[in-house]
Amino acid sequence: MRMFIALELPGSFADETEELARRLEATCAGRFVPAENRHLTLAFLGEGGEADARLAMLALDAACAGAGPVPLVAAGLGTFGRGRDATLWLGVEKNDELEGLAGRVRAELAARGLAYDEKDFLPHVTLARRVRMPRGDLGDLAFPLPDEARDVTLFRSILGPSGARYKPLYTVGL
Repeated sequence: MRMFIALELPGSFADETEELARRLEATCAGRFVPAENRHLTLAFLGEGGEADARLAMLALDAACAGAGPVPLVAAGLGTFGRGRDATLWLGVEKNDELEGLAGRVRAELAARGLAYDEKDFLPHVTLARRVRMPRGDLGDLAFPLPDEARDVTLFRSILGPSGARYKPLYTVGL
C-alpha cells in the first residue's frame, strides 16, 4: 500500500483553501484536488506492507510526543513542473514548529528503517494537477488566514481511475 504522513488542515484553514481553489478553478484549467484530499505532507513513504504501517505508527507517536499545535500561515501560490503537467500549490510559511515536526517524523521513520522521499521539505497544500496557468493576473485572491494544525495522520493512498483517495490509518493529536 502507498502511504504518507501529513498534517490535516484545520477547519477554517481548509474552508478558506477550498474557497481559494474555487476562485482559481474559474481561471485555471486542470484537475483540482477534492477538498477532502487536501493536506500538508510531512513525509511520503511510498509502497509498504502492514508491518511498515505499524512501524510508521510508532514513528508518528515518537515524533509527536510532547508537540503542540503547528502554525499554518499561507505564503502564496507556486507550481511544480511546466506546461500542461504542472502542479499548482498553496505555499505554507516555514516555522520552527513545522520544520521541527517534519524533521522528527523523518528521523523517527529512518530510525525504524523505513524509507521515505528525502526531497527537501517544502511545506505546501496541493490544489490542482495537470494545471494550465493563464497568462497575466489571476485577479484578487483571498488566502487562508493563519491557523493551527492539531492532527498528524498516516494515510493510505488508493489510486483509481478518477484520482487518488486517501484513507486515514492512524492519527495523533498535537
